Amino acid sequence: MDTEERRRGILDAARQDGSVDVNRLAARFRVAKETVRRDLRVLEEHGLVRRTHGGAYPVESAGFETTLAVRTTRHVPQKSRIAAAAAELLGDAETVFVDEGFTPQLVAEALPRDRPLTVVTASLAVATVLADAEKIAVLLLGGRVRGSTMATVDHWATRMLAGFVIDLAYVGANGISREYGLTTPDPAVGEVKAQAMRSARRRVFVGIHTKFGAVSFCRFADVGDFEAIVTDMGLPSAESQRYSLLGPQVIRV
Repeated sequence: MDTEERRRGILDAARQDGSVDVNRLAARFRVAKETVRRDLRVLEEHGLVRRTHGGAYPVESAGFETTLAVRTTRHVPQKSRIAAAAAELLGDAETVFVDEGFTPQLVAEALPRDRPLTVVTASLAVATVLADAEKIAVLLLGGRVRGSTMATVDHWATRMLAGFVIDLAYVGANGISREYGLTTPDPAVGEVKAQAMRSARRRVFVGIHTKFGAVSFCRFADVGDFEAIVTDMGLPSAESQRYSLLGPQVIRV
């Protein structure tokens, strides 16, 4: 196996398993650990993985995106804390946009049920979570359903969303960076998110620390477009300060 084949194998393993470990990769490919570390450095330089202590995890891109089913199994305690903290930012909002993705779904679950709310969403999962809430009216955006995320996209969704003025939008992303802003792999998804940003008076980003520094294919917002960023303690304090200098309040839970 040559170098390129090995690196492709490492990337495939990261995408299949969600993360890879240097020791296991070295044993699997019968190479030195330093060789694996060098491979991971190259893959990171190409924007395909993010290195961690002792391993790496894949970065979502135009050619790779994790499914909703996979997302529901990763970092669940952190995502639950993020969702609870984000729901506390609701304030006096009466109309709310909840994005697709597992963390926004958890935000929907954390929204109060004892007051009238109108929730707009492209996510079938979010609509299902809130459908039986007596005081919450759910507006599900129409369009083509993406099987990987169980959410609607394309012009039907964006056209419907453009007709609303929304008090607060809870928005997720596949990557957030100070240089490139918020990104997502699919242009159709990016259009829905961009329209949500335009339609909302207030915007809150929700996402775990692994999203930070990652860059995907389609840019739909700048960091400064948000009033708040809610993430977990895995984002270093110094880095959270750098994001806060761009405008939003950064909340780590």
